[in-house]
Amino acid sequence: MIPSDGTMRPLQIGNLQINPPIIQGGMGVRVSRARLASAVANEGCAGVIASAGIGRFEDFPNTDFTEVNINALRNEIRKCRTMTRGVIGVNIMVALSDYDDLVKAAVDEKADMIISGAGLPFHLPGLAAGTDIKLIPIVSSVRTFNIICTRWKKQYNRLPDAVVIEGMKAGGHLGYNLEQLEEGTPDLETILKEVLDYIREKKLNIPVVVGGGVFDGCDIRHFLNLGASGVQMATRFVCTQECDVHDNFKQAYLDATEQDITLIKSPVGLPGRVINNPFVEAIKKGLHVPFECKYQCLRTCDPSTAPYCIAQVLANAAEGKMDQAFAFAGSNVARCHEIISVKELIQKLMQEYAACQLCS
Repeated sequence: MIPSDGTMRPLQIGNLQINPPIIQGGMGVRVSRARLASAVANEGCAGVIASAGIGRFEDFPNTDFTEVNINALRNEIRKCRTMTRGVIGVNIMVALSDYDDLVKAAVDEKADMIISGAGLPFHLPGLAAGTDIKLIPIVSSVRTFNIICTRWKKQYNRLPDAVVIEGMKAGGHLGYNLEQLEEGTPDLETILKEVLDYIREKKLNIPVVVGGGVFDGCDIRHFLNLGASGVQMATRFVCTQECDVHDNFKQAYLDATEQDITLIKSPVGLPGRVINNPFVEAIKKGLHVPFECKYQCLRTCDPSTAPYCIAQVLANAAEGKMDQAFAFAGSNVARCHEIISVKELIQKLMQEYAACQLCS
């Protein structure tokens, strides 16, 4: 909730204080790395490195896939530590075939927190046993949250240090079916209320962070007023000078209109929100890009039936080869009109928050 004086209350996750209460969303493949995460952390927020495809896996044979990603993740965390003393997290998708190894690497390198979605992180506490690293699952429903809490309590006698609720306005792979996305239900406000009611009913002390469609200071105020302890934002951080992705990727954000925002069925079996371009149009019409899978990087991908390699497409995007790729983006991407520094962005969000206060 918002204090009576109208200021933002810091997000407290155990002994970690995040102020302003903003977690930068993890964006793979190679979109959010050390440069972006450290810049965000230097402003008091939580910077997040995305582990998915973090190494240049496409340049190596399959036997080196896991090692390449582990080494790249270690290097990014270490690099980040030389650039900031702030809070650093790692986003690790449960669907990754090298999930366990990436978690162990993040733990070894003493990341402050692991944020884990794209599946149920049932054994995450076991991989981080005996450490103070904060464990934060991403959920899309109170049912999923309850399942995780119940399993963690029974098997490990612990609960999540915080939880991220990701709504259907987020970019990338989405934890909803196409029917829900077309109907727009349940909305983020509804899921937030259900999770907060659950926490109160169970008498838990778990901060709730909301993401998916949070774009400006008024959005932050709205969700804090509804009871969230913080927000997760990704799309707006792409349009910063420090974002690690190629400029062509950023330009796709700047050029996007509302009509360009579209959903695709990803080869991994989930809907994905992307910015439309000729490549997207082609795959919607049935384009098949033949490939030989050397990695099986995602457990949910069947290379024998996939029309194209999602990992290679996202690697192309990271390199700016947009004629052979697409950019994942949130539903508000058409509102991005400039590239600014992370410092300027955080200042702008605070100004928007304050202005929203004055108008309310």
